[in-house]
Formats: sequence, structure tokens, C-alpha cells
Amino acid sequence: MTDLTGHCMCGETTLAVTPAKRDLHACHCGMCRKWTGGPFLAFEVAADDLSHRGPVRRRASSDWAERAWCDSCGAALWYRVTMPGPSRGLYHVAAGLFDAAHGYPLTGELFIDLKPGGYAFAGTHQRFTDAEVMEMFASAPGDEG
Repeated sequence: MTDLTGHCMCGETTLAVTPAKRDLHACHCGMCRKWTGGPFLAFEVAADDLSHRGPVRRRASSDWAERAWCDSCGAALWYRVTMPGPSRGLYHVAAGLFDAAHGYPLTGELFIDLKPGGYAFAGTHQRFTDAEVMEMFASAPGDEG
């Protein structure tokens, strides 16, 4: 995989990542829409495949995740799963931070039934409803660390 480097709006926070796959996902949940002003487009990145430098702030945004932003300009950086299970520690890193993200196709949308009616992404990628996403979390095996 190709490593990507990117930065926030002000440039004080930089990130280097190796995405787990060469694709993007869009999240339409209410928190992501409030956090970013629209869908959150992100790469999945394993904990060992992300490094950052600069003024990063984090906050638990739910029982299962935290969100991070640049403490200087407020740019959204990532959503990280904190709940027990196989996704624990997985980062969903904002694709907009990386100029080279244009080569990564959209392969999935989460919480599609919560998406506002004013926009739609074209294509035949996977689309998961609120209930389907919740089922994926509920069926995850127990704590792995």
C-alpha cells in the first residue's frame, strides 16, 4: 500500500497513514454530519499504520468511539473505535486531509437511512442502514484487548 501524508487546514497537525484498503467509506450518522457539516468520508487505518504530529485533541463522542481534531484550526482528523471487539483501535481518518485521496473509490455508505434527502452518491457500492450497522456492532465477538 502507498503511504499517504496529509495535514489539517492550518498545517500544524500532520498525519501519515497506510489505509487498510484502497477505498473510502461515507458515514451519514447524525454525529458525523454535525461534526463535519455533511457525510464523513474516511479511510480505515489500523492503529500501527497511523502517525501524527501537532496539536491533536480527542473526545469520547459515544460509548464506543472518540473523535479527534486539530486543536489549532478545528479540522476533523479521525474517528477511533474504543469499544471491545475486533474493530477496537481502528481509525477512520478524514480523507479530505490528503491531497492524494482522489484515487480511492467510495465503496460503502453507513447509516444510509439517516442521510438527508438533498444529496446522493452515485454508484453500486454497499449501503448499510442504521439497523444493519448496529447489528454489525452487536454481533462483534467479545473483548479482544
